[in-house]
Amino acid sequence: MSIVQHRSLKSIIKGIWTHSLSILTMFTFPYQVTVACHRMRGVKIGKKSHVARGVILDDRNPELIEIGKGVAVTSGVMILCHQRDLKNYRPGMYAMHCPFKEGRVVIKDGAHIGIGAIIMPGVTIGEGAIIGAGSVVTHDIPPYCVAVGSPAKVIRSFANMEINSSTTK
Repeated sequence: MSIVQHRSLKSIIKGIWTHSLSILTMFTFPYQVTVACHRMRGVKIGKKSHVARGVILDDRNPELIEIGKGVAVTSGVMILCHQRDLKNYRPGMYAMHCPFKEGRVVIKDGAHIGIGAIIMPGVTIGEGAIIGAGSVVTHDIPPYCVAVGSPAKVIRSFANMEINSSTTK
């Protein structure tokens, strides 16, 4: 079984464009330029969101990433929209022979993603949620909570607290 994937010329050119912009984001300043480069790659990013340098957003499917308004994505974060589908993986096989499965990643308004966190495909991070540094998010995270660890688990919820209108928006 070959691991070589045959791609169209259009797909190859899109890949080169996407990867080139991804590399450029590592050197852009200020952060608004970084955000603009990611938007040019197809990532949906809301107003007043901050994507730091050193963030890796999926090169294969950047259009599957949606970042809401007022979101902070800190340095070293990795957001993936594809991974190997291991449901048919067996001894004697190479993992590279397993196909990819893809999933949309949605980060809702006001969320904060800590340094070095990894967001796996198919995950939604709720509004106002905080993901701790170095966490690996493998499932949906509810709004207004703190999730940490590998895999990330909710350790605190703010959902039932009163909203202070002077500090929002």
